[in-house]
Amino acid sequence: MAATHICKVQTKRAIFNRIHILIHSFAILALFYYRFSSFSNPRISLLPWILLTIADLVFTFVWAMTQAFRWRPVLHDVSGYESINPRDLPRIDVFICTADPTKEPVLEVMNSVISSMALDYPPEKMAIYLSDDGGSPLTREAIKKAVDFAKVWIPFCNKYAIKTRCPDAFFSALGDDERLHWDHDFIAHESLLKSEYEAFKKYVEKESGDYNKCTVVHDRAPCIEIIHDSKQDGEGEVKMPLVVYVAREKRPGLPHRFKAGALNALLRVSGLLSNAPYLLVLDCDMYCHDPTSARQSMCFHLDPNMAPSLAFVQYPQIFYNTSKNDIYDGQARSAHTTKWQGMDGLRGPVLNGTGYYLKKKAIYGRPHNEDEYLINEPEKAFGSSTKFIASLKENSNQDLVLKEFTNDLLQEARNLATCTYEANTLWGVEVGFSYDCLLESSYTGYLLHCKGWKSVYLYPKRACFLGCTTIDMKDAIVQLIKWTSGLLGVAMSKFSPLTYAMSRMSILQSMCYAYITCSGLLAVPLFIYGVVLPFSLLRGVPVFPKVSDPWILGFVFVFVSSHVQHLYEVLSSDHSVQQWWNEVRIWIMKALSACLFGSTEAIMKKIGIQKTTFRLTNKVVEKEKLDKYEKGKFDFSGAAMLMVPLIILTILNLVSFIGGLIRVIIHNNYDDMFGQLFLSFYLLLLSYPTFEGIVTKGTDKLRKKK
Repeated sequence: MAATHICKVQTKRAIFNRIHILIHSFAILALFYYRFSSFSNPRISLLPWILLTIADLVFTFVWAMTQAFRWRPVLHDVSGYESINPRDLPRIDVFICTADPTKEPVLEVMNSVISSMALDYPPEKMAIYLSDDGGSPLTREAIKKAVDFAKVWIPFCNKYAIKTRCPDAFFSALGDDERLHWDHDFIAHESLLKSEYEAFKKYVEKESGDYNKCTVVHDRAPCIEIIHDSKQDGEGEVKMPLVVYVAREKRPGLPHRFKAGALNALLRVSGLLSNAPYLLVLDCDMYCHDPTSARQSMCFHLDPNMAPSLAFVQYPQIFYNTSKNDIYDGQARSAHTTKWQGMDGLRGPVLNGTGYYLKKKAIYGRPHNEDEYLINEPEKAFGSSTKFIASLKENSNQDLVLKEFTNDLLQEARNLATCTYEANTLWGVEVGFSYDCLLESSYTGYLLHCKGWKSVYLYPKRACFLGCTTIDMKDAIVQLIKWTSGLLGVAMSKFSPLTYAMSRMSILQSMCYAYITCSGLLAVPLFIYGVVLPFSLLRGVPVFPKVSDPWILGFVFVFVSSHVQHLYEVLSSDHSVQQWWNEVRIWIMKALSACLFGSTEAIMKKIGIQKTTFRLTNKVVEKEKLDKYEKGKFDFSGAAMLMVPLIILTILNLVSFIGGLIRVIIHNNYDDMFGQLFLSFYLLLLSYPTFEGIVTKGTDKLRKKK
């Protein structure tokens, strides 16, 4: 059976979406007709009316951009990838990046390395590169131990066709299904491996307590070390891929460009040592859950009709530690089951930061002109290394094992990983991952689409990659502040999707990117409603039509229609009504905290008040936080300052609801104020976790005083 792929348009979903867009649009037009025509009404309070009209305009703009995702959703599927002849498979470099062993546990990083080494792919056609931006002595020691364990782990996986090839996952509840119904030989073999893994795990966890080893070195020379050379695998030995440890140079005062700089350094080092035409990028806490992911992606990359313009195949970012309730929406259901499928029906999804197979030449040139910078003055684009440029010019089908890792070659690799190598080149500008945004992958993917490249979104039944999501409010907010600030910065730059992209991609695709970059602006209308609604309610100033006024139907329809559309998407993706409620609730909470701070930060950067700062998401899972998360209880510890606007607006809404209700009862003006009372009560229901957090915080303080 030949390897094939199919693309199925979700026709019923597309028809429903388009009908909803049409009807909802008429309701919005009616709403704005009422708003603008009422400005001449002397009975309205002008300032609240103007502010709420502005808020409704922003809501409508973001909603309009969102509809591009719903226009033509598609599903891709593959088959026959197991039968691809190993000789026809191209080589792949795997990039895994880590930056701080205190926030990114070394054991998780090593599990990512081991699982990628165990992919169902010819080992002689793979190379694993670990970028250690922390320069941690422990990480360097641990990867050597990890390779030693892989020598017994990989044969075990191959012998029993194990799919869960991350040892930590296999020996946990996630691997229970694969450990059932096996014979005594398997049980004995598994028991032996488990004891070896436990010894490895114990070593890493013990050494992680040594602050001399588990630390970040900020001033260091570049280090390139071949941990395992696949050429050294003898006739009877385990065949494993090339494994390389990379710690690029770090010097105080010299730019290192965060993760984008690390990825570009890996591009150069790998281009010299292994020069694979494709690469897989993984976050350090994300492991390979299905060993066939590389073969599946090659169903697209090896298609002669698709390959010339295909840049990357993106897999969804799935998390193994999301609870049943997922109160923080850590799984990002809306993105992975709605938005990315919608973009897939245009020219493909955004580059998601991890779990994608990318053609290297795509970030070196344009479709049908991939070698434009290699042909004309390559030194200006790629730097002064003649060996690196010569390697890029070589036939991409050359055999990896022919490369001899001499001292001269390794010294050249170190030169490619220095702080100054990129000076006066096009790295981060036209070549490699872009430096113009901290969200290097998303922004680079956007630029690839602007250049004419396409992408594919593949969502197989078995998740190909699993990672660890945030399980407390502080980490969730910090992460979203970084995303909002970076993406809104793109929206305010000369590369804005509303201007730059309009002439370089379809209107629908540019609308998708406009939503991605501008969605943080939702904090503005929510903040306006959060301030205007309570004060108007307390003063008895109506801002909506009377209940007896037919125009109220337009507002009711827009409110109900939006929620029904969201509920339909949640239920159609096999989730529950509880999940829908959780998403609405956390959306409000994040918008009035993370998006508000992120938008403010983006504006301050734009006018030069604040400099770019990198926030590394904490990936250490604490047992107490995990217990709270699994019970569906919010954990606000450490997030108090970030939630100040949300807390103030929540208390203000409570006071206004009580005061407004009393005022309505006294003056008997239900007809005028019912809309505001209902919306205030609805927001109170959504604010329950915030109230609970305030009460819990106050109770804890009283206990400490006693």
